[in-house]
Amino acid sequence: MSDKHLSSQFDADLNTVSTRVLEMGGLVESQLHQALYALVHLSLETANQVIENEARVNQMEREIDHDITSTIARRQPTARDLRFLMAISRTTSNLERAGDEVTKVARMVKSIIENGSPRSLPISELRLAADLAAALMRKSLDAFARLDTAMAIEIIKGDDAVDVEYDGFLRKLITYMMEDPRKITPSLDLLFLAKAIERVGDHAKNIAESIIYIVKGEDVRHTSMETLERLAQ
Repeated sequence: MSDKHLSSQFDADLNTVSTRVLEMGGLVESQLHQALYALVHLSLETANQVIENEARVNQMEREIDHDITSTIARRQPTARDLRFLMAISRTTSNLERAGDEVTKVARMVKSIIENGSPRSLPISELRLAADLAAALMRKSLDAFARLDTAMAIEIIKGDDAVDVEYDGFLRKLITYMMEDPRKITPSLDLLFLAKAIERVGDHAKNIAESIIYIVKGEDVRHTSMETLERLAQ
């Protein structure tokens, strides 16, 4: 959070926006856990709940964007405060996109259930990648609440593990499809599902990069890990 200002109302505005972002993040995280439950247990009811709640995430993004625009217009922030609001806008955008990916997971689960896809497909092997992505999203929200750059860097590093799991799962699916052409269609459903999970990790990483931008004032997208660790010191 920014330092105290002469205007206590400005501080209140910034705190309100920050709180709304964390509320939105909590909703996306809840949606993600529900989608993973639907995946592991092939629960049609839970998948439908995730799909139905997507509109709430979208509405929260619109409301936060309105709050940011209103704050900029009324307070005319400069320097770090403007950077803070810009980073919040970037964060809410990534949360909304992560919510979209979670909804994709729910829709894929629903398709797998309704199409009666073979139980022999390696659905359970997606669990590790999904758990890693969920952990990154939770950590990104914790790091945002504390503006913790050290934790942000750990999140950026952790995204590589999600990518590794995705690549390994992709290779396994290719083997399944080569061995039994009848599994091509359901395997493609799982492929899209795995990609959605991988993208959740990407969005958590993007949020971590926004945290570093808030604190250090540097855009660290496409920056080497050596540079990131130097900035965190």
